[in-house]
Amino acid sequence: MKVADAGLDKRYQRLSKLGKGNYAKVYLATDLQTKQQVALKKMVIEQAEEGIPSTALREISLLKELSGHTNVVKLLEVHYSPNSGVIYLIFEHLDQDLREYMNNRILDARLTKSYFRQIIKGVHFCHSHRILHRDLKPNNLLIDKTGTIKIADFGLSRAFVVPTTRPYTTEVVTLWYRAPELLLGQGKYSTPVDIWSAGCIFAEMVTSEPLFGGDSEIDQLQKIFLALGTPDEDSWEGVTSLPNYDALVSSSPKHPPQSLAARLPRMDPLGLDLLQKMLVYEPSQRISARDALSHPYFTSVS
Repeated sequence: MKVADAGLDKRYQRLSKLGKGNYAKVYLATDLQTKQQVALKKMVIEQAEEGIPSTALREISLLKELSGHTNVVKLLEVHYSPNSGVIYLIFEHLDQDLREYMNNRILDARLTKSYFRQIIKGVHFCHSHRILHRDLKPNNLLIDKTGTIKIADFGLSRAFVVPTTRPYTTEVVTLWYRAPELLLGQGKYSTPVDIWSAGCIFAEMVTSEPLFGGDSEIDQLQKIFLALGTPDEDSWEGVTSLPNYDALVSSSPKHPPQSLAARLPRMDPLGLDLLQKMLVYEPSQRISARDALSHPYFTSVS
């Protein structure tokens, strides 16, 4: 990993802006040495005199650890200019994200299985290195021309310990892919939050529509409850003691579970079985990424 200062424009020619988030802008650029296209993530440090913030250092550290895997986007270089207070993360460039890809076509069963297996392999690699992604969604899954899909954007990621000893922020994961324990304010969480997100992505790959497309936290929960039933102590031990349960669940109408098969008629039975194991309310009962890779859905021939 090379950490450099200034001189960025001598090495990279910016072509266009790819996107903008709360903390960074991403540009498409050409590496003038290799002639390859790359993605430049520009992060502006508000108080540069105090050094690089811990959040940026954490993202760089996690990416450095994970970049060797086929299904994780590769961090090529880091450029830091203390004078201007700007960090550039230089990534390999992939052609489009899964959201863009799904906007243009319906994924067939074979491609869905190939992509989703790669996603789970990437998630398993993260989890095996004790890293939570905490923002899995189609926009953060990048696809190249060879059919490889890679997990990107580790801005909300963090390392974790087992068992979880202190609470984390619940203000993570884009709403449609946010696990119910986060919505209900459970601060001590772990890898199952990524598994829930991956399950939501799996369903969306089949239907091209979000499985739970809420417009607020309470609406998100209601959409989950309408499909999976309102949780209680029988389906999720300890749910009634979660911080947001009384405010968001107790006073709402109670719903029985509905058939996911009816909502996902194009999903084959083995895929549906895997999805149901990923969308279990009680986090400890959700299938792990490691066990998901051994599920018959992936070992069967389409």
